[in-house]
Amino acid sequence: MRILLLPLLCLTLLSLAPRADDEVVYPAPEGAADVRHDDKLEFLRGALERTKGQYGDYHIRPASAVMNKARQLVSLSTGQELTLTWSGTTLQMERDFLPVRIPLRKGLGGYRISLIAQERQAAFDQVHSLQDLRRFVIGQGKGWSSADVLQEAGFPVVTSNYDSLFRMVGSRRIDMFPRGLHEAFEEYEANRAAIPNLAVEERLVIRYDNPYYFFVSRQNERLARRLEQGLRLMIKDGSFDEIFWRHNGESIRKANLAGRRVIVIPNRQLPPLTPLADKSLWFDPTAPLPK
Repeated sequence: MRILLLPLLCLTLLSLAPRADDEVVYPAPEGAADVRHDDKLEFLRGALERTKGQYGDYHIRPASAVMNKARQLVSLSTGQELTLTWSGTTLQMERDFLPVRIPLRKGLGGYRISLIAQERQAAFDQVHSLQDLRRFVIGQGKGWSSADVLQEAGFPVVTSNYDSLFRMVGSRRIDMFPRGLHEAFEEYEANRAAIPNLAVEERLVIRYDNPYYFFVSRQNERLARRLEQGLRLMIKDGSFDEIFWRHNGESIRKANLAGRRVIVIPNRQLPPLTPLADKSLWFDPTAPLPK
C-alpha cells in the first residue's frame, strides 16, 4: 500500500509546489525617439495577464542594453538575456525560433509608406510600377527581415542602425525609408524637428504579406503556448482590436490607402504555415473604419 501511495503523494506535492514565475525580457528601445514598441508591450502584458490562472505570475522588463535586430537574435538564440523578441517572419526566423503565429498588427506592416526627403516628392510622383520604384535606394535596419524581402524583390538596400536611417534620408544618402503604415506618421513627428526636410511620401504604398510575431527560443515552448493562448483570449474579448485601432486608427486614416498607387512585391520569405486563411487575424483595407 505504501508503494502505491508514494507516487500519488509525489504528484500531490508537485501540484502544490509554487510555479516558477515567467521571466520575460524584451528588446529595449533603440533611441529616445523610438516610438515603435508601445502596442507590442500592451499585447505582451495583456497576454501574460490573461494566462496567470493557468501559468502563474510573470516578471517583465526591457533588456539592460540597446540591441539592433541582429544582436537581438544572437541574444535570444544564446539565452544571454532576451527571452522574447518581435519581428516580421521569414523562413529562417521560423527555423531558428518559435513563432507565436498571431500577427501583432494584423499584417499592417505589409502596407509600407516611405519617409523621404521633401524635395524628392516630385521624383516619386513619376513612379507607376515596381520597375520604376527599383531605381530608388532603400534604407533598412540591420538584421530586419524586411531588408531581405526588399532585396529579393530587386531593390538596392542599404542597412544601418535605426536612428541613423532618418538622418540618411534627410542627407539623401538613401532615397526612401519604407515604414509600416502605423509607423510612418509617428516617426515623422518624432524626427521632423531634428531633420527639417523629412517628409512622408504622398503617392505610393508598397504592399506584401508581412506578418509580425512574437518569437521565443526553441527551448521555451511553454512561453510560446502561453502567449498564443493569451493573445487568442484578447481577440475573443475584444481587447486586441481595441489596442490595434487605438494605436493605428489615426495612421490608417492619414494614409488614405484608397488614394495611393499600390506597388505589390512578392514575399518569397513567407513561411507555409502563415495563417493567411484566418481573416480575423488580418487588417482589411476595404472594411469600413470604426468611428
